[in-house]
Amino acid sequence: MTTTPRPRTDWHAVWQLIKPYWSSEEKWKARGLLAAVIALALGLVYLDVLFNAWNRDFYNALETKNFPEFREQLWRFSYLAFIYIAVAIYRVYLMQALEIRWRAWLTRQYLDEWLANQAYYRIEQTRSADNPDQRIAEDLQYLTNGTLTLSLGLLSSVVSLASFVGILWSVSGPLSFMLSGQQVTIPGYMVWFAIAYAGIGSLLVLWIGRPLVQQNFNQQRYEADFRFGLVRIREHAEAVALYRGEQQEKTQLGNRFQQIWQNWWTIMRTTKRLNVASNFYAQFAVIFPFLVGAPRYFSGAITLGGLMQISSAFGHVQDALSWFINAFSQLASWKASVNRLAGFHAAVIAARDRVSGIPVTRNNVGAILLDGVRLELPNGASLTEALSAQIHESQRILVSGPSGCGKSTLFRAIAGIWPYGSGSIEVPNGARLLFLPQRGYLPIGTLRAAISYPAAETAYKDLAVRHYLELCKLPHLADKLDEPDNWSQRLSPGEQQRLAFVRALLAKPQYLFLDEATSALDPDTEERLYALLLEELPEASIISIAHRPAVAKYHQIHWQFVHDVPHGEQLADAMQQQNYTIQPSRLPVQ
Repeated sequence: MTTTPRPRTDWHAVWQLIKPYWSSEEKWKARGLLAAVIALALGLVYLDVLFNAWNRDFYNALETKNFPEFREQLWRFSYLAFIYIAVAIYRVYLMQALEIRWRAWLTRQYLDEWLANQAYYRIEQTRSADNPDQRIAEDLQYLTNGTLTLSLGLLSSVVSLASFVGILWSVSGPLSFMLSGQQVTIPGYMVWFAIAYAGIGSLLVLWIGRPLVQQNFNQQRYEADFRFGLVRIREHAEAVALYRGEQQEKTQLGNRFQQIWQNWWTIMRTTKRLNVASNFYAQFAVIFPFLVGAPRYFSGAITLGGLMQISSAFGHVQDALSWFINAFSQLASWKASVNRLAGFHAAVIAARDRVSGIPVTRNNVGAILLDGVRLELPNGASLTEALSAQIHESQRILVSGPSGCGKSTLFRAIAGIWPYGSGSIEVPNGARLLFLPQRGYLPIGTLRAAISYPAAETAYKDLAVRHYLELCKLPHLADKLDEPDNWSQRLSPGEQQRLAFVRALLAKPQYLFLDEATSALDPDTEERLYALLLEELPEASIISIAHRPAVAKYHQIHWQFVHDVPHGEQLADAMQQQNYTIQPSRLPVQ
């Protein structure tokens, strides 16, 4: 797979990824679920405040050996704990419900955009985005899960900070000391210690962990490339086996996994340094409030319960201020996924909204009209000179020419999926066109669904399907119509091409385009199928790309692509660009 560099994504682009769902047709359900999750998150913060007060009363009861108060505080802790557990459970449950609804909506939207206007095809042609399967399947999950987890975590930290900073300010009291012969008093000194402690830790973590964003971006890309290589072997297992290409495939897969290995070790080293800083920060935070609060406790200014309340409040303030430190690894993974998703989304939109240089419109003439159609490659290189031609009803046209001259590309332009070039194409209004490529597509599922594609599985009656299977020399498949399988792997190339003819005979198109659709067949079967087309579809226009002379007798007109070599100064340019033009001629009537 061709890889693409990491795009630079600003927060406006991130917001454009997040915003659509919250203003969609599901906005009220989404906002309701989000409000419920936020309410539960705030409820957990409120319960933490109650637990903070409980800490003071419980340890004061221990210090004074007040057993009735001790027993009362145990009961108080029990019902607070049950409420906390229930709120915590439903907060996670409702957040997961919101996440899957958001992901489902995004998946539908991205699939619609990816499949609209053949954007998926154009992206593959231009290589503007790598591994779209991973971006839709995984990056959308990271976007929804990471956005909810990080944003709700940040909200809880902000509310927790607002709730506990006042408590910490009041219970910690002032700190007085002599400096240069003058008494200095710092009110609410524990708050300032917490801010300084968290600030230093955040800067240290940012400095150490910044490379993780790029490293996670690369890791996702390398994982996707490795998985793609494995899928390719599965899809082309027979060809690899016939070529005895196992060693070459092993080497290629080994090289791709080596990228995973090397980048993973880079992530490990960065993560190790990050963990050294964050774990040291977290462990020292446990003892830090006792160190700075001990002087006031031993001086008798505060009770044991007051010291424990200070410790608890300091912990909540420090945790709130340390949100960036605690969430940095997840934030780095989320940002890498968002970067990939933003690049993919931009590529899909550009491909979907690309204005075709060869528009295909409808007419009432009753013929396909090509007017000055000039074919180009995606890189802008010219492929043909301007082509003008007509395809009338019931015409049978043979298209030939050297490999790479633009024969198949002309079919793609008529189908409306090749935007690179200029000119115009008109297709009869309401006309049914069917294209049979050299290698057809058989979806995974029942054989009936594969034959009916792209129509519904129940589009054709069994009697008709069995009849054409018999005529196309596939009687052994008649009893397998309801068997699910990967038919592109199970059937031989020749069987797949005969199955494509079954599909054409059932669909009965008015214009049938065959792009070397019989290349895997023996001459006798090829002639049988062409004769069958003329017999079953006598009114259809048949346009064939073929190289075997025997096929010519089933056609009336010959379009031959020839190298257009002008005279004079343009000769060198024409030879370099390999421009071709159509030379029409009549074939002998058979």
